[in-house]
Amino acid sequence: MRTQVVIVGGGPSGLLLGQLLHLKGIETIILERKTREYVLGRIRAGILETGLVNMMREAGVAERMDKECFVHDGTCISYENEMFDINFQKLIGQNVVVYGQTEVTRDLYDARDAVGGQTIFEVEGVEIRDADTDAPYVTFTVDGSARRIDCDFVAGCDGFHGVSRKTIPDTVRKDYEKVFPFGWLGVLSETPPVHEELIYANSARGFALCSMRNENLSRYYVQCNVSDDIFEWTDEKFWDELRRRLPEAVADKLVTGPSVEKSIAPLRSFVCEPMRWGRLFLCGDAAHIVPPTGAKGLNTAASDVHYLYEGLVHYYQDKDSHGIDTYSEKALARIWKAERFSWATTNMLHRFPDQSDFDLKMQRAEIESLHHNETAQKWFAQNYVGLPY
Repeated sequence: MRTQVVIVGGGPSGLLLGQLLHLKGIETIILERKTREYVLGRIRAGILETGLVNMMREAGVAERMDKECFVHDGTCISYENEMFDINFQKLIGQNVVVYGQTEVTRDLYDARDAVGGQTIFEVEGVEIRDADTDAPYVTFTVDGSARRIDCDFVAGCDGFHGVSRKTIPDTVRKDYEKVFPFGWLGVLSETPPVHEELIYANSARGFALCSMRNENLSRYYVQCNVSDDIFEWTDEKFWDELRRRLPEAVADKLVTGPSVEKSIAPLRSFVCEPMRWGRLFLCGDAAHIVPPTGAKGLNTAASDVHYLYEGLVHYYQDKDSHGIDTYSEKALARIWKAERFSWATTNMLHRFPDQSDFDLKMQRAEIESLHHNETAQKWFAQNYVGLPY
């Protein structure tokens, strides 16, 4: 087989790249390790930055999103029994939308089906060969048969544990990582959201987040030990702990119910440099991870897709390689800013095991500065809705 671009990974970033390239007449084949049903069954965040919303529209897959999404003009931050609003629309004239990542992925799969794009599922043993030459190719096994795809470029959209990043030699690649000493326990419940906006809560008992998927589906989180046994977190224990971390006025309105899904996720910051090696390009979690505080995971992947898509279009249509030659530099410049925002917000809102009384006072001062300083709120709003590409 031969194609112009092999995309390793059938998640939202790989699918979005494939759809955008298809609209420009650039051929792609997507390789996915899991089944389509498995990919669509993954529970992920659903806050979409302005840039990603615009890319969905450019890709022609925004119809359902525009009908069903929740538009959020701001967010709320609470500390102990106080809560304040950061109004993005008022501060900078922008907003974000809540539309589940699963729904984004579903829309992109439907669009790929509609245009006859080729996606090969349940591939095993993927290897990216000769990426540092002008003739890269990808080998893999599917249904017990060995396959090979020759191509011009490879886009590694296969996540943190995928093969793409590991293809870059250790002598070329440098990894930067910070692992946080806690995790997030997340619960999905078929209950109405407790508030019309997201609530990020700092409390003496630890961080909490109140989010939603739609008017009858809510997503809640509490900070926990990453080593906690999920089975020890009964629904009753979770709801009780969540209430304790919210302002009384919010806790009193909380509607509880059986959990639909429950999981514990570790928090880390991670960046791989460079994001390009020869004709291999890394996108999304294959190159970087952010803590979920601030909802940058899918959105940073989207910015990578934007830079790579533009670079490939200029290469094929204008015979201009500048875009792909500068891809890693452009992507990383924005990634590190997103990493900084997620890192700063995580530090502001969570309880750390080694915090001194001085550290807690400084954390409180930072939150109060954000509460009462419009300039600080504008910075927060600009980063939350997404820095320009």
